[in-house]
Amino acid sequence: MTSLSKPAEAPGAIRSLIPARIDRLPWSPFHTRMVAALGTAWILDGLEITVAGAVVDRLTEPETLGLSGTEVGLIATVYLLGEVVGALWFGRLSDKLGRRKLFMITLAVYLVGSGLTALTLGNGPGWVAFLYVTRFIAGMGIGGEYAAIHSAIDELIPARYRGRVDIMVSGTYWAGAVLGTLGTFILLNALEPSTGWRIAFLIGPVLGLVILLVRRHLPESPRWQVVHGREAEAEETIAYIEHEVEHGGRSLPAVDESRAIELKPTPDIGYAALTRVLFREYPARAVYGATLMVTQSFLYNAIFFTYVLVLGTYYDVDSGDAPLFLIAFAVGNLAGPFVLGHLFDTVGRKKMIAGTYVLSGVLLAVTAGLFQAGALNAYTQTIAWSVIFFFASAGASSAYLTVSEIFPMEVRAKAIAVFFAIAQCFGALGPVVYGSLIGDGSQPIRLFWGYMLGAAVMVVGGVVAAVLGIDAEGKSLEDVATPFAARRPATRAEGAARPRG
Repeated sequence: MTSLSKPAEAPGAIRSLIPARIDRLPWSPFHTRMVAALGTAWILDGLEITVAGAVVDRLTEPETLGLSGTEVGLIATVYLLGEVVGALWFGRLSDKLGRRKLFMITLAVYLVGSGLTALTLGNGPGWVAFLYVTRFIAGMGIGGEYAAIHSAIDELIPARYRGRVDIMVSGTYWAGAVLGTLGTFILLNALEPSTGWRIAFLIGPVLGLVILLVRRHLPESPRWQVVHGREAEAEETIAYIEHEVEHGGRSLPAVDESRAIELKPTPDIGYAALTRVLFREYPARAVYGATLMVTQSFLYNAIFFTYVLVLGTYYDVDSGDAPLFLIAFAVGNLAGPFVLGHLFDTVGRKKMIAGTYVLSGVLLAVTAGLFQAGALNAYTQTIAWSVIFFFASAGASSAYLTVSEIFPMEVRAKAIAVFFAIAQCFGALGPVVYGSLIGDGSQPIRLFWGYMLGAAVMVVGGVVAAVLGIDAEGKSLEDVATPFAARRPATRAEGAARPRG
C-alpha cells in the first residue's frame, strides 16, 4: 500500500499522493455502485418536474384542490426558487462540511419536501401555503444535490472516465422524465383524481428512500479530506476504495511518485470571496462557465416547458396524448449523453462542447424554417426536436461538467451552485418569453423568430466554447485547476503559477 504522506518541504504542509492514487484506479464495481447511488439526483429532478407538470391540470379540479390557474402556475416557480436557494446554501456547506454529509442531508430534505406535498389536504389559504412550502423544500433538496453530487463524482472518478460519467449522470434527468411521465399517465387515469396525484408525488420519495440506504455505504471524498487537513481520514478512505477495487478483481498499477502534490489547508472561502476569486483569478473561466450554463438553460426551459402547449396549439394534439410525445422527446435527450459521452474524453472537451452547441443551434434554425413553412406535423416536429436535443442534451450536460472541474477544489461545490443559480434565473425567462410568442397560435411567425433566438443563443455558447474552452480531458482535477492549498514540488511544476482564466 502506498503511503499517503511523506515529509513536505514547507512547514505545516502535507505531501500527498491522494489525487494520483484516485486517477490511477481502473474502473470497478465500486465506481459503478457509486455512480448509481449518486447519479439519482438528476433522475429525481426529472421525475419531480414531470410529475408536477402532469398533475397541475388535475389540481384545478374541484374534487382535488380546486386551485386557480395562478396558484397552479406558482408551483413550478416556487420549486425552481427552492432549487436556487438549496444549491447556494448546501453548496457552501458541501465545501465546508464535506461531500458525504451533504449528499445524505440533501436527499433527506428532498424526501421530506416531496413526501409532505402529498399531504396537502385542502385548498384553503393555509393548505395552499403548505403546498408551496413543501415544493420549496423539495426544490432545496434537489438544488443542494447538484452541488454535492457533481463535486463527489468528479473527485472520486479517475480522470480518464470523468467526462463521460459526469455527462451520462446529468443525462439521466430524462430517465426521470420518462419515469414520471409513465407513472403519472397510469396513476391519473387508473385512480380517483384525489388519490392519483398524491401517489404520483410519492414516486420520487420511494425511489429516494432506497437510494438513501445505498448512499450510507459510500465514502467521503479523500480529495476533500486531505485538502482540509484530515490526512489520517483521507488515508483510511483511499485505502478503503483501493480495497474495494481490488476486491472486485482488478489489479492496481503503481503510483507515479512524481504526481505528488503539497497541500497546506486554507480557511473556508465564502461567496463574497468566491466572487472575487472567479472574476479576478479566473475571469475567462467564469465567463465560459456562465455562458454554457445560461445558454443551455434558456433553450431547455423555453422548449421543454412549452412543449405540450405547442403540440396542442399548432398540431391539435389532445392533452391526454401529449405524454406519449413527451416520452419520444425524453428518449432523444437521454440517448445523446450516453452515445456521445465518451467522445468528451477522447475527441476532447473543447471540440465536443463547441460542436454539440453549434450543431443543436443550427438544427433548431432549420426546424424553425420548416415550422414556418408549414412542413411539419406533430410527429415530424417531435422527431426534429428529438434529433436537436440528442446533441443539445450532451452539450447541456457538459456545462455542468465544465463548471465542476475548472475551478479549485476548495470552491468546487459553491462554483457549481453559483452557476446553477445564474442559469436558473436566466432560464426562467424562457417559458415566459415563448409562452407569449405562442399566444393563441394565430401568428406562427412570432414563434419562428423565437426559435431563431434559441438557435442563436446556442451558437453563441458554442463559439464561446471554441474560444475559451479548456482541454480538461484525461487530466487530474489538480492539473485543470490547482487547489488554493497546493504547494507543488519543484520537480513537478517549478515556478508554476496558479492557472488563471
